[in-house]
Parts: sequence; structure tokens; C-alpha cells
Amino acid sequence: SISSDYSATACTLSAPSTLISILYMAKVHPNMVPAPGAVGEAPCAPASSAVEGPTTLTVWRKSLLFDCKGFTVFDAKGNLAYRVDSYASETGDEVVLMDAAGRPAFTVRRKRFSFQGEQWLVFSGEETRRPVYAVRRSGRGKTMAHVTACAGAGPSYEVEGSYARRSCVVYDGERRAVAEIRPKEVVGTDVFRLAVQPGVDVSLAMAVVVALEQMFSRPSLLRSWST
Repeated sequence: SISSDYSATACTLSAPSTLISILYMAKVHPNMVPAPGAVGEAPCAPASSAVEGPTTLTVWRKSLLFDCKGFTVFDAKGNLAYRVDSYASETGDEVVLMDAAGRPAFTVRRKRFSFQGEQWLVFSGEETRRPVYAVRRSGRGKTMAHVTACAGAGPSYEVEGSYARRSCVVYDGERRAVAEIRPKEVVGTDVFRLAVQPGVDVSLAMAVVVALEQMFSRPSLLRSWST
């Protein structure tokens, strides 16, 4: 299985590349003031859902590790909140969402031989047997994806909008908007905001974003950036 240590061996830091990334971060998230050696450390976790108002994350489609594809996600204070560091695996069908300390929060795996269209299964941590959610691509009307709890373990959701334009809304079963993806126009579609309403698992919302990335982006995290 992929562990939080794999990035240290599969992807190595490059000083020039890291410097370029840090300089670009000021544009991605102006509030962020990175400290030397801060990459991979564990600053503050995302804001608690108990706080009034949504939790807002800035998502950058870029890994801070050299020669890796992925996501770097900041909280409202500019602290590292989540990351995805993806490299060419044997199957190309798995993405691990990690917290700031490199601990796996969710693993998103493509479901093979699905008769219901393209599906990605969301597993807690690095679990391999019991998915907690399934994200299924939809081609009907405004709905782009269905997020269904496995074995009735939780609420289900629908995603409407356009991921390509970074303009999506996640609705619960009562048609309440529980999360939104919005573009950050200054830096194009590679940087966008994710706002998650109180009471919704922020890590799960990010896992859904990872699944949407795999289904709707060309290229995605598991496909070449240059093709």
C-alpha cells in the first residue's frame, strides 16, 4: 500500500523547483508566509466545522515535491492543510489525499468493471476493503456526479455545475448547498477555492474534489500534464 513515507523515496525535493513553487505560492495564497524547511511539516489543521461560517480552502493543482503531480491545499490562514503527491503507479487508478503531516485521510480508487459508468471509491485512510463513499459520473442534466454513501453509512450528495470551469455546487438530499468550488480568477483554473459548510467533513469534501479531478480534468493527477 501507499504510505505517507512514499513521497520521500518516489519524489524528491529540488531546491530550484521548491524556490519557484514558494514564489508562486505568494500569488496562490497571499496570506501565506512559508518558513524554510516548512514543506512536509504539520501546521494548523483546517478550521473546525464548529466555527460559524464555511471552511474555505485554496486548492492548487501543483505538488510541492519535484517531479510529482498533485494538489497543495491551504487553509484560510495560508497554512498547509492537505496535499496529494502522485507519481506513476502500476495501475494508475489510485490517489491518496494526505493531511499536512502526510497522514492518509482518504484514498480514492477507480472502480473497475462498473456497469453504472465511471466510478471512484473513497476509502478511509489506506483501507482497501470497505469504501465509505462512491463518486459516480453522471451525464444527466445539470448533475455531473452522484456521491453515495456505501452501506448506508451517511448522507448522499449530488454535484452540479462544471468542474472544468471550477464552478460546482454540492447539494445534500434536501437540496442544501453544503460545498462549493469557485475559481480564483487571478491565477487561472489551476487554483480554485473550496468552501465547505459547517457540519460537513472537510476531508471528505476534498476527497470528492480528487474524484472530480480524475473524472473531468484532462490531464488529471494520474495522466500526463503535457498531453
